[in-house]
Amino acid sequence: MDYLVSLAASPPAWLALAALISMEIVLGVDNLVFIAILSNSLPKGQRSSAIRIGIGLSLVFRILLLSSLAALEHLTAPAIDIITYNIHLTFSWRDLILIGGGLFLLYKAVKELIASIKPSPLSPAVKPNAGGFAWAILQILLLDLVFSIDSIITAVGMTEHIPIMILSVAAAVAAMLLAADPLANFIHKNPRIVILALGFLLLIGAALISEGFAMPLPKSYIYTAMAFSSGIELLNILRNRFDSQTAATAHEK
Repeated sequence: MDYLVSLAASPPAWLALAALISMEIVLGVDNLVFIAILSNSLPKGQRSSAIRIGIGLSLVFRILLLSSLAALEHLTAPAIDIITYNIHLTFSWRDLILIGGGLFLLYKAVKELIASIKPSPLSPAVKPNAGGFAWAILQILLLDLVFSIDSIITAVGMTEHIPIMILSVAAAVAAMLLAADPLANFIHKNPRIVILALGFLLLIGAALISEGFAMPLPKSYIYTAMAFSSGIELLNILRNRFDSQTAATAHEK
């Protein structure tokens, strides 16, 4: 108890908490985009439940990892050595998980892009739901594991205080929970955004694979590209709405 009181009275601890919350929210953007895309493919009555379960699992994974830092250190220890043609590659379990998650994101994004560009001849009302609610939750569960590991390793590198890590993770997950439904609804109401979001998944998947091979892409480059392309698409949406309103006004006259 004295330990928690001393942390609460420490200005450096508050600064560390603020910095870590900001970092966790930024790292949570990738997970949020993926959850929004998956929930968008579900019936309207199931979307909110999938989002809450997915983000709740994200919080559970992060707290479990924080409660077992020894296991986390094991994940970052060398697990596989590959020596061939004078090339020596060493992968930890974290690297393998990042590579596997990146490959899954690439597969999922390409599959959804093909479905968006060449839609099924069946109408949406009779189009089969690939896997349904349980399959969507399982996919969220698998990707939550990938993003949770990356997030917690970042937290461990920024502070040594477990309570600060837990508070920052909880605050970031709460922010994701607040933003998830509006983001999913926005994507559903603006089908063009789906293509952009799938492009983000391709970028995130490539970044995870690159990081797994110890060649990480700078996060600032990734998020700058995402923000710039989102801004351009938002301007296009606003322009189309303005043109529609202008056309409707002219028709009434």
